Amino acid sequence: MAKARRDTETLDLLSWEPPQTAVRFDEGDVRGATIGARYCRAMALALKECGKSREEVAKEMGKYLGVTVSKQMLDAYVSEARDTHTINVTRFAALVHATKDFRLLSIIPELFGFSVIEKRYEDWIIAAMAKDKAEELNRMADAALRRAKGSRP
Repeated sequence: MAKARRDTETLDLLSWEPPQTAVRFDEGDVRGATIGARYCRAMALALKECGKSREEVAKEMGKYLGVTVSKQMLDAYVSEARDTHTINVTRFAALVHATKDFRLLSIIPELFGFSVIEKRYEDWIIAAMAKDKAEELNRMADAALRRAKGSRP
């Protein structure tokens, strides 16, 4: 008996997953006892996964900022034990630039219940919010009409 051929032309809607819109680390990858520890782990992971040596990242950061950034500085920034050597915001921006790891941008917003998304999704979110508001207003209008019809003399 011949095997039935699988239909390759029809889309499998049940296996489809929406694309990731928010930029973030997996929670377990950057878990830390403090915000500082969380940042250190996130920066260390970004450095590990960017495909560049720390020397190369430091050089790119320095070029971006117009100052010298050394590998030792990077090592100190990602060390949880060196809590007196915290990265400042301009150097952090240079780190994001050099690693191209935009997940780093999500650490602070997530503390306050926000997400970092690509700008190209912004209008989609606004459209969804507008549709939600329109549905809410339609429900309010329908309820008002039901009350008005029920109170006729």
